[in-house]
Amino acid sequence: MSGNPAATASAGSLAEAPVPVAAGERGLSVSQAMSKVMEKGKTAFIPYITAGDPDLATSAAALRLLDALGADVVELGMPFSDASADGVVIKASAARALAAGATADAIMAMLKEVTPQLSCPVVIFSYFSPIAQRGMASFAAAVKEAGVKGLIVPDLPYAETSAFRDEAIKNELELVI
Repeated sequence: MSGNPAATASAGSLAEAPVPVAAGERGLSVSQAMSKVMEKGKTAFIPYITAGDPDLATSAAALRLLDALGADVVELGMPFSDASADGVVIKASAARALAAGATADAIMAMLKEVTPQLSCPVVIFSYFSPIAQRGMASFAAAVKEAGVKGLIVPDLPYAETSAFRDEAIKNELELVI
C-alpha cells in the first residue's frame, strides 16, 4: 500500500477533492509553465490521459489529481477511431472512450468545468480529421472556451499548417509541433 490516500480513493471521491492552487498560478500558458520548469532546472512532468476513458467523470478526476500531484502540463488525448500515430495502449484507450460515448462536445463541456480549477495548462492531442470535420475555426474557438492552452496535431497536413496556426493564434492557443 502506498500510504497515499488519493491513490486508494475512488474516482468519485477524487472528483470532489479540493485541489490546492497557488495564487497567481491559474491560467499559465504552456510556454510559461515550461519556462518555470526550466528556471528551476527540473524535468517537466507531462502526463497523458485519454479523455473519456473509462468515462468523463473519471477523466475530470484524473485531471484534478494529476494537477495536485504536480503535473507541469497535462496532455489530454481526444479519442479517435483511426489513431495512426498511437501505439496499441492508447488506441485501446481511445476505443474504450468512444465505446463509452465520449464526444468532442462532451469533452469540451467537461474541460470547461475542470480547467478553471487547475494550476497546470491542458494541451489537447487530436488528429486532424475531427478538427477538419468540425471546422478549424470552430474547433479552435471551442478549445479556447474550454480553457485549453495548447494543441498537438501529429498529422496536421502541411497545406493546412498556416491556416490552422492562424486559428490557434486568434484563440490564444499554443500549437505544439
